[in-house]
Amino acid sequence: MMAPVFENMDFREFNLIISDGNTWNKGILTKPNQLHITYVHTPPRFLYKYSTESTKRDKWYFKFPFSYIDNLLRIWDYVAAQRPDYIVVNSKEVQRRVKKFYNRDAVVIYPPVETNVKTNYEQDNISKPYYVTVGRLIKYKNFDLVIQAFNLIGLSLVVVGTGNYEGELKKMAGPNITFVGAPSDEEKHRIIHNALGLINPISDEDFGIVPVEAMAHGIPVLAHKSGGHLETIIEGVNGMFFDTTDMDKVVQRIKTFDETVRNGHFDRGKVRESVQKFSKERFQKEFHNFVSEKWESFSSTGA
Repeated sequence: MMAPVFENMDFREFNLIISDGNTWNKGILTKPNQLHITYVHTPPRFLYKYSTESTKRDKWYFKFPFSYIDNLLRIWDYVAAQRPDYIVVNSKEVQRRVKKFYNRDAVVIYPPVETNVKTNYEQDNISKPYYVTVGRLIKYKNFDLVIQAFNLIGLSLVVVGTGNYEGELKKMAGPNITFVGAPSDEEKHRIIHNALGLINPISDEDFGIVPVEAMAHGIPVLAHKSGGHLETIIEGVNGMFFDTTDMDKVVQRIKTFDETVRNGHFDRGKVRESVQKFSKERFQKEFHNFVSEKWESFSSTGA
């Protein structure tokens, strides 16, 4: 357990501490004359019944011991969340979670995304027009839903990423689906840039950087209507939503998205423009101003 490790870290020589993470970072111990600002990406998903990468808690023989351990961890997590002077979060979705689980107010500063991307990528060697899906290939991210749907539709799909579910996904994929593994950043951006659109099936995203990266290329996104997607995707402007895992409905929604894309509904310039507010430069400015303001206020009290 990592809680004692973080609680025993020595920060006595610092006046200002900025921590970043999901779980243990907010639990560090500070004194009244120290200012602690923590950036929380989400309360631990595994503690609050959100889907996670690990499936151990789903196995019947782990349920009893984990229920006991997780109850203790939730108590610690709540106590730890009271320690920072200020909590900053990466989305309104996470802001709501912080209020619900910790009863703490938090300030939203969207995370930095590379929005200043090239617009002159060479054409890749994929011959047919294609859609792309990107991420760690793990079960809870619902890539199986996308692959099964594209099997039925027959459209070309490129899958970017690796993970412990990759073998299963490859077994179910038809000849219209191409796996490219983990390419370089340059190659990943080239594949995204030349795609018709991005399919992002993950539900309850904390924020969702991949869709924003795609939209920075002017590529529209079809995403699950939940979580951080609701803060970055505007229906009909830079993408569309689906709100179900029913296969027939997902297939129909992908067909509608494909028709909308091929009819030229989405303007690449407008799609790019819609996500410039998530740039790295904006993040640096907002976070710097926030820290400066809180430090000035804290210092003036003579703490």
